[in-house]
Amino acid sequence: MTQQQLAEKTNASRQTIIAIEAGKYSPSLDLAFRIAHAFGKPIGEVFEYKKTEE
Repeated sequence: MTQQQLAEKTNASRQTIIAIEAGKYSPSLDLAFRIAHAFGKPIGEVFEYKKTEE
């Protein structure tokens, strides 16, 4: 699936998809679920939580 196709399926911009892939943007929970649904996968298979150091 292309970035543009994923953007269209999730009602997000292509720039948002690019930023998520590059690790420069964390999607909202709603968008994360829409992305997982677009791939037909549970959210835990598409995203993993990485605790940030404070």
